[in-house]
Amino acid sequence: SKHRITPACPLAGKCGGCCWQHITYEEELRAKQQKVADALRRIGGVAVEDLPITGAPEITHYRNKAQYPVGLGADGTVVTGFYRIRSHDIIPAEQCLIQSETADLLAGVVRGWMADCGVAPYEETSKKGVVRHIYVRTGAASGEAHLCIVAARSRLPAQEELLRRVREACPSLTGVVLNVNKHTDNVILGEKTLTLWGEPELEDRLCGNVFRLSPHAFYQVNHAQAEQLYACVLDFAGLTGAESVLDLCCGAGTITLALARKASRAVGVEIVPEAVTNARENAARNGVENVDFYCADAAQAAMRFARMGKHPDVIVADPPRKGLDEETIEAAAQMAPDKIIYVSCDPATLARDVKHFAGLGYQIERARVFDLFPRTRHVETVVCLGRELERASRHVYLDYEPSPDTKIPHNPTYPEIKAWVMENHGLKVSSLYISQVKRKHGLPVGESYNKPKTEGAKVPQCPPEKEAAIEAALRHYGLI
Repeated sequence: SKHRITPACPLAGKCGGCCWQHITYEEELRAKQQKVADALRRIGGVAVEDLPITGAPEITHYRNKAQYPVGLGADGTVVTGFYRIRSHDIIPAEQCLIQSETADLLAGVVRGWMADCGVAPYEETSKKGVVRHIYVRTGAASGEAHLCIVAARSRLPAQEELLRRVREACPSLTGVVLNVNKHTDNVILGEKTLTLWGEPELEDRLCGNVFRLSPHAFYQVNHAQAEQLYACVLDFAGLTGAESVLDLCCGAGTITLALARKASRAVGVEIVPEAVTNARENAARNGVENVDFYCADAAQAAMRFARMGKHPDVIVADPPRKGLDEETIEAAAQMAPDKIIYVSCDPATLARDVKHFAGLGYQIERARVFDLFPRTRHVETVVCLGRELERASRHVYLDYEPSPDTKIPHNPTYPEIKAWVMENHGLKVSSLYISQVKRKHGLPVGESYNKPKTEGAKVPQCPPEKEAAIEAALRHYGLI
């Protein structure tokens, strides 16, 4: 290909990180733009004609967060690096072209300390050893650096020597913490974090706000591109100062606080307790008073707000790669916001969720792609979904004077049916069972909604007791 170039990284193709080192950046942007467009068309069933992509101003050393697994090399020396794709084999890397140079420096200091002081890396098979990961965050605006050692025990050997070495090597270092992870799964961080020296959190500035970030708190890894991404969210939201906004999966409140400055009221929801604490402190630190934060699962919070009759003007969702679940999507649509702004880091789950929203009366109005992760396979997309009023409302025209007993049919959402069945029959029913019963009575259901994803796959059938309860709900709403 005329777009092929010699990879700048000697580990290209070996570690599981950069997969685009062998082509020009211009061609990488075109490929990522096409990837999003293809997913929306093939999975979401929608063709987006205007889909611009915003490239990054820097494609090297742009990451403000580095997590290095620690292990032993073939010669028995301590190594840090990155996992080979689809494995837990560590590819040793003393320098990485997309990580910050400060992160590489601190990882090297910790490696030297481990080698000199006999501190063993944690070994997954034997469950022996101490250090599991080296986690470094840097503040692009603040210039600060923060070091987190993830270990299998709550006390490090030769701890004071470690602190002396890292502080001497990195003058911008403001804190060192120890995260204790004794679990045997693949999750990097444990629940307990101890401050060994300095500040327990990193401070940085984004979109005019000052943030303090715990190791658990989500924060976009590309500061320059995050500013552009959040500016796009605000542009799509079109806030005038009179609107209420609900921000699902809000992390440390980075998007929420930006929205709150343009809205009448903003509410953020996040499942990580440490991030919610950070978000509340960040709001107070920046003098933002028209905002509330709740620690809850996005689906549970959305369903609760829907049952309470909350109707935010704009809902913003920035979920992890798995996207949103059915309950969150249905509850969001039930709240009937004018706009839903979806920030996605996975085109496939974005397209799947866009299709679900379309079945509930929300269609793509605008979309834009942002490359926050140059040279890697990942890409971010911001989509603005607008409500189709003619589909979101149910109009019943009567050519006679109705009596007081006339019941006008109401087209309930799935969360409404589930809530009614639970309240009146004490049964928990799934969206799958509801769709099966609706089909049985000839009621409209999405063409492929809750059908088996693969040919021949077994689909659980609604039990008679739950079928009767769902039918009672459909009668209650005047559908059958």
